[in-house]
Amino acid sequence: MDWCRYRFRSVWNLPARPDAVYAVLERAEEYPLWWRQVREVTRVDDDTGRARFRSALPYDLFVTARAVRRDPAAGVLEIVMSGDLDGWARWTLGAVGGGTRALYEQEVEVRRPLMRALAVPGRPVFRFNHALMMRSGERGLIRYLAARD
Repeated sequence: MDWCRYRFRSVWNLPARPDAVYAVLERAEEYPLWWRQVREVTRVDDDTGRARFRSALPYDLFVTARAVRRDPAAGVLEIVMSGDLDGWARWTLGAVGGGTRALYEQEVEVRRPLMRALAVPGRPVFRFNHALMMRSGERGLIRYLAARD
């Protein structure tokens, strides 16, 4: 096992139609409005942006993300990223009842030197930190979607 590689999977159940959720998720520059751990997103061009994240641990992560798939009909948004994290992330949306099941998948390798140095002892902490960030994002998106109705 490469201790610097991570695979994450989260499922969010959201009380809005998939097209409404997709419309919010495709505007990454607005993530800081509803996801407090996404501290900053700066658009570089139509497909690329730079982001700064910070969850419970006292450090920021910086990535450059480039859209590689935008498919509203299939409900898929996918990026590749480089920087403190190298890899990819994907949202896949589907209708469930009157709402949306949002599947988030991510495979990354940490590049930040301190995180690499602490890869073995820090792995459970890094995974827990990611889980906290995802839980907060889900709650923030639910509130944001409700305020838009």
